[in-house]
Amino acid sequence: MANPWLIAGVVVGSYLLGSVSPSVFLGKLVRHIDVREHGSGNPGTTNAFRVLGVKLGIVVLVSDILKGLLPILVCRWLAFGPLASVGVGLAAIVGHNWSVFLRGRGGKGIATTAGVIIGLMPVSSLIVVLGFTVMILLTRIVSVGSLFATLVFVATTLVGRQPWPYMALSFCAAIIIFYAHRGNLKRIVTGKEPRLEWPWKTKRPGDGADNEETSGAAGNATRATVDAPAPDTAPPEVT
Repeated sequence: MANPWLIAGVVVGSYLLGSVSPSVFLGKLVRHIDVREHGSGNPGTTNAFRVLGVKLGIVVLVSDILKGLLPILVCRWLAFGPLASVGVGLAAIVGHNWSVFLRGRGGKGIATTAGVIIGLMPVSSLIVVLGFTVMILLTRIVSVGSLFATLVFVATTLVGRQPWPYMALSFCAAIIIFYAHRGNLKRIVTGKEPRLEWPWKTKRPGDGADNEETSGAAGNATRATVDAPAPDTAPPEVT
């Protein structure tokens, strides 16, 4: 068994890594804007695509995935057991959603959770991605794809008889993700959730609600001044 202090240190490091926001950093460095003051106001991947464009959005997506994957690779290198590895993975997800650097705000955990799954359960990650893709093609609603993929993750841990810590991870991640998507769920029920148009366009039914809840200091003020997305923006729900 690994040293408890070493495990605790990796957990803290994983949380801090998860707390780093690539969208905020790249927005200020490259575009000289704060993504929290534009679009939906959320510092996740979806708003990065919307505000920063496809190229930087892809960089943010990959970075958010790595925030979940790299800590798990460290766990493997240090020969951590399943329970310790799950604790490290959850710390990254929590850091992404409730960043210490963003005053407790953050994204919605999809990309970072994907990174954790890739590191712990590579085969399951392929099934989860397949479920996400199929649901997007069927509904054209990215949040539905994200939530369905989350349920697929839970199912794969149960059907695949994964170690109990992995099952616990799937349930905890599902709770975190569904809580983060509570605004999306309300819009799905009322039929106001945005639908994708191919290629890479967003159709906003009803009153044009944002694809994400406004998060951070932007608040309702940013909703009143939502920027029109750039022509090349693509807003997949992978925050």
